[in-house]
Amino acid sequence: MRLLWTLETFRWSDVPDVLIVAAIIFVVTLLLRGTQAISLLRGTIVVVLLIALLTSFFEWIAFRWLLNHIITAFIVAIPIIFQPELRRMLERVGRTRLSNLFSRQPAFTEEEQIIDAICAAASRLSERRHGALIVLERSDALDEFINTGVPMDSQTSPQLLLTVFWPKTELHDGAVIIRQGRVASAASVLPLSSGRNLTDRKLGTRHRAGLGISEVSDALCVIVSEETGRISVANRGRMIRRLDANRLRTILSAFYTSSRPQETVWPWTPLLTRLRKRGGSGRGRRAA
Repeated sequence: MRLLWTLETFRWSDVPDVLIVAAIIFVVTLLLRGTQAISLLRGTIVVVLLIALLTSFFEWIAFRWLLNHIITAFIVAIPIIFQPELRRMLERVGRTRLSNLFSRQPAFTEEEQIIDAICAAASRLSERRHGALIVLERSDALDEFINTGVPMDSQTSPQLLLTVFWPKTELHDGAVIIRQGRVASAASVLPLSSGRNLTDRKLGTRHRAGLGISEVSDALCVIVSEETGRISVANRGRMIRRLDANRLRTILSAFYTSSRPQETVWPWTPLLTRLRKRGGSGRGRRAA
């Protein structure tokens, strides 16, 4: 009933009032985006909506009495709960210009944080010539390979990966499997490649294992060579070698995203297509 009454009494002069309230809500959510306060704000909104529905549909006198006495304490508790976020928000408003207020960079997604951690760890491992095998689970479940290793359930970070692949640790000889942004296991055993996709027969066991897991699943595998320190990526039975940190980040950003289609196009695909066409036309001319 209140909603219908509000719509019936709504006037064009109320439009600026609504727009100002909407702008304030937008600015507050923009400033709090990417912080822990967002989850608290969502929970508060859900509770407020639930209370509003209960008070609208039911004539509960005792419940309304309780709300009238709680609302004052709730108003006082909000600044206490959100004190760190409110302080950072006010500091940011005071330090930034009005033109830069809306130019905040979007918060890193979980996938971007994982990619940054892997690239940082792979770069250091490459410099130190420490071998590494990092598997990123995508659609296909890797439970049977996770069960062969040591369960961890840890946050993905460069420090953790560097520690795991330190040559003198018990976990370095095997693969780290990352599931849903967390390190699910270390020292996991992977299947070796069947050999049909090996471009270099001199590849070691670590590279064969990286190719093997990419042949039996859609997992993405990052390999760091212990002998040369070179970084490679295996995906769908194929391998891109001789990567640096920047190229590794580009490849992982292209493949390890849930919004991208699973069917991938490799950098050398257009070149191979052109070579095949040229080879076919050359054979046709010779046959003629």
